Amino acid sequence: AAGMAAPTMEERKACWGARDEFWRCLDSRGDDAAKCEKLRRAFEARCPQQWVKYFDKRRDFLKYKKALETEGYRPPEAAGKS
Repeated sequence: AAGMAAPTMEERKACWGARDEFWRCLDSRGDDAAKCEKLRRAFEARCPQQWVKYFDKRRDFLKYKKALETEGYRPPEAAGKS
């Protein structure tokens, strides 16, 4: 299966570049994914599906970690009631 081949350095750079642009867009628009849809599509087109899933999880984790550092820990049941 051609899709399973490891990406070349060029492909990895294209993927990471697309991810960084997409993430920058999200950062500047308060995570409004609708406003970054074109960049999201480019990110998905340039990265293997597994990577997209991984980076999505990674972003959520990094955001969570940052929130912990800036706001401190909140118990999960309190988080939903904003």
